[in-house]
Amino acid sequence: MKCRRKWLVVNLTFLFFVHSSHANDNFVEFSVDALDASDRNNIDLSRFSETNFVSPATYLLDLKINGKSFSQKKITYILSPENENISLACITHDLLNSLAIKDSALKLIRKIDENCLDITTIPSVRLENHGGILDITIPQAWMKYSDPDWVPPERWDHGVPGLLLDYNVTGNTARQIKIRRSTQNLSIYGQAGANLGAWRFRADYQGSYSSDNHIRDFDWDRFYAYRPLPMYAARLTLGEIYMNSQVFDSVRFTGVNLASDERMLPPNLQGYAPQIRGIAKSNAKVTVSQGDHIIYETTVPAGPFNIQDLDSAVRGELNVKVEEQDGSVSTFQVNTANIPYLTRPGYIRYNASVGRPSLYNHKLDGPLFYSGDFSWGISNSWSFYGGAMLTGRNYNAWSIGLGRDMNFLGALSADATQSISKLPGERSQQGMSFKLSYAKTFDKYNSTITFAGYRFSQKKFRTLSQFLSERDQNHNDYGRDKEMYTITGNKTLWADHPDLRTMIYLTYTHHNYWDRAGQDRYGFSAARAFRLAGIEGITANLSLFRSSYRGRRDDSLSLTFSVPIGNSRWAGYDMQVKGSNNTHMVSYSDNSDDNNLWRMRAGAGYRGKAAVDGYYQHRARMAEMNLNMSYQQDNFLSLGGSARGGLTATRFGAAMHNSSTTLDTARIMVDTSGVASVPLNDERVRTNYFGIGVVPDVVSYRSFDTRVDVDAMDSNIEISRAISTNTLTEGAIGYERFSVAQGERFLAVIRLSDGSYPPFGAEVFNSDGINVSMVMDDGITYISGVKTGEKLAAFWEGKIQCYIVVPQELTGDQTQVLMPCQ
Repeated sequence: MKCRRKWLVVNLTFLFFVHSSHANDNFVEFSVDALDASDRNNIDLSRFSETNFVSPATYLLDLKINGKSFSQKKITYILSPENENISLACITHDLLNSLAIKDSALKLIRKIDENCLDITTIPSVRLENHGGILDITIPQAWMKYSDPDWVPPERWDHGVPGLLLDYNVTGNTARQIKIRRSTQNLSIYGQAGANLGAWRFRADYQGSYSSDNHIRDFDWDRFYAYRPLPMYAARLTLGEIYMNSQVFDSVRFTGVNLASDERMLPPNLQGYAPQIRGIAKSNAKVTVSQGDHIIYETTVPAGPFNIQDLDSAVRGELNVKVEEQDGSVSTFQVNTANIPYLTRPGYIRYNASVGRPSLYNHKLDGPLFYSGDFSWGISNSWSFYGGAMLTGRNYNAWSIGLGRDMNFLGALSADATQSISKLPGERSQQGMSFKLSYAKTFDKYNSTITFAGYRFSQKKFRTLSQFLSERDQNHNDYGRDKEMYTITGNKTLWADHPDLRTMIYLTYTHHNYWDRAGQDRYGFSAARAFRLAGIEGITANLSLFRSSYRGRRDDSLSLTFSVPIGNSRWAGYDMQVKGSNNTHMVSYSDNSDDNNLWRMRAGAGYRGKAAVDGYYQHRARMAEMNLNMSYQQDNFLSLGGSARGGLTATRFGAAMHNSSTTLDTARIMVDTSGVASVPLNDERVRTNYFGIGVVPDVVSYRSFDTRVDVDAMDSNIEISRAISTNTLTEGAIGYERFSVAQGERFLAVIRLSDGSYPPFGAEVFNSDGINVSMVMDDGITYISGVKTGEKLAAFWEGKIQCYIVVPQELTGDQTQVLMPCQ
């Protein structure tokens, strides 16, 4: 312990004088007299003497671009042709492309050789190397994009080639007590796939088994392939596809689809949001706020300005303040609302498909068709949209519509669609369908009303699916639409009083048909959190729903109370009314462990009989599992469970992992240098026996941090960095390798073959290039994360000088281990 304390004192002294040097000087000299070292002539601090000097070599470095983390890259450093005391980072053409620099700035870059570019010749561009990080600073004026919260397409990662298999299995067994009958059911669905470059090849599957009829069923639902087109903000899909159109109803078909994908745009350019236009008398500051909350602030030059990058999630009345340099202030308001298919001014959204309708057995069943729709933002207030679906002879349809942002009155859109169809043996029929949509947010009243559509269709109007249904009974009978309208709204009562705040939600849907009975659905819910008898966080929820279809009415009511009784633990009361059946249950919930959630309930169930049920969710490394149990006296006993997860394999390894049911999400394979049980991302993932783990459900086209949970690691694990940032395209398998060392920790004395010691400040690396120690006075060093028999390298004066072998046996009572360096 005495030697270790001495090592710590020396190390702290060394770090103090290194960080106290003048970083702005080109050359720095250290006063070795201040170091607690007996041999001050045997010290190597040369690598700290030059500002930002890096010894010529190739390094694997973390990249930061304007303060934002980027993936690791191999960077080669060379000596400057003009000055051997200055090192330069060679930027490759691939790395330069990912920086998204304007063409005007590219012309200023110096080319040293075919594979080495010096970007510091661009004015104000800086490269700094510290702690294994290459920090690149580029003025915004030289960048193609100016959104600080968005990663441009040049830095998106298509991932590595690999295979994947995602699954969701659900099973249940139930025992009918009175009739003594048991049933078992099992179902599975998921996706299998392969990635190759930017292409994603996918196959969706589903299967089931029931003990009632002993039928086993398994089908491959569809086969398709797709790839993102980042530079066009679009997605290309081939194979069996479900049409996703804002104008026409969905239909399953086999063919090709090309559609714009707003997820590829910056967050503040997704969806519809207003442009704010004005005129500044001088260089002015423009502030956009909602109430007292500032949501956007920027400076603009004198003259007209146009702010077009507001977040599309912003709704309601916006206050705009323009502060001039002379101190004068002008203000105005902008109102906005959200409805489907309103598009920002100057932008065009599109969706084009070519193919033939297909059945679930993969057979084609219908004419070749073309479908295309678009929306064009004409101005800040108007959007024009429409489309066509053409088969040539038996079915054709087209649509046209307008969207209007009416400022304080909300937003409105209206469109009309005409179809011409001809069934075998019948005359051609023409029909029209009209749709009206409205939305408005009332900030003053904390309310939102969405009249999400009134649609009326004439009797002879047909969608393509309805046409195929009538022409070929292999299709399901969709019915012929007549009238549909939906009204939804929500309101916050007493929003300014936390103890009284109440959320209310209302919905009503009416849908009827020309050829069958219609249906209606009403819904109401209210939620409130309040304090009672000194207890805060009590919540109450009331929900009422009614459905009416073909003369049958279905009513349901739910009332719940929840009282906190500890850290993420609650006691509650639940009442449910469904028809003539009432249940009253008391409950206990425990969510204190994110990986183990459970709840138990007991009370009076059907006809007042005793009832008990429970739920448990466990998030494991390889799967997420749910177990449930339900018992009602003299009625039934049921046990069920589910598991969902996946398997991902690449050339770097394979691992099973938990996963959500969302298909086509991205994932990141993490390689921890063969070290097992390394915790990742809040311990939701741990690496397997081979040091491979997979972080699932990564949001595509958004920056994502893969983190090693250092505080949760075993004490014998060492890591040089703990976080990495990637931006993956849809469905990608990212790959990230962390240099991790696991093994012994001990004090050692390194001695050279001539009996001397390595210089003070020399470094020791393992075979993976991880720094495991720094040499102090008299060759004393504290080595960590190494294995017995492992070969280490001693590094000083810019190169490896000798090698050290860790002894095969290390006993705990050793205070210092003598290690020759040869």
